[in-house]
Amino acid sequence: MKGIIVFVKNPELGKVKTRLASSMGDIKALEVYTKLLLYTKNVLLNVKDIGRYVFYSNHIDNEDIWSAELFHKKLQISGDLGQKMTSAFQEVFKECNQILIIGSDCPQLTASHIEEAFSKLESNNIVIGPSRDGGYYLLGMDTFYPSVFDNIPWSTSTVFIDTLQRIHENKLSVDFLEELSDIDYEEDWKTYGF
Repeated sequence: MKGIIVFVKNPELGKVKTRLASSMGDIKALEVYTKLLLYTKNVLLNVKDIGRYVFYSNHIDNEDIWSAELFHKKLQISGDLGQKMTSAFQEVFKECNQILIIGSDCPQLTASHIEEAFSKLESNNIVIGPSRDGGYYLLGMDTFYPSVFDNIPWSTSTVFIDTLQRIHENKLSVDFLEELSDIDYEEDWKTYGF
């Protein structure tokens, strides 16, 4: 089975999209993030024949937009982003043989991107969707390669390049999706939001 992991932050005032909140305020930042969560959920529901796994930042919410009938609800471990993703991939690979991971802040992501990514995994070890800020909005694997997450300076403009270096060091094949934009700052939302 194919699986897709989405990392989400529990939507709490003052705890989401803090860079966005620095210019827009906490209430507006929470409103934007809530819209992004709903958008991401709807994108995932438009992809058929996949297992959907939502990993919460703080606690599993059983009364939210992520229906337990359609999404497996999990909790992120503590640690840096690499440790969190490593743990999530290990867990989901027990049930799936191809896995993608996405965040919840890319308003340009579509079901077609996800389908294209799974298609690329048929003939590659890794697929990446680079983001304009130097990171990535999607990463997929045909089996688990934990070294891809080793020694990456997370939340920097070199995440994508550093990840590519790990992929090449491990002699893994890789293909790419088009570059999209995450929402980190007010300008991002004004340019790419809805």
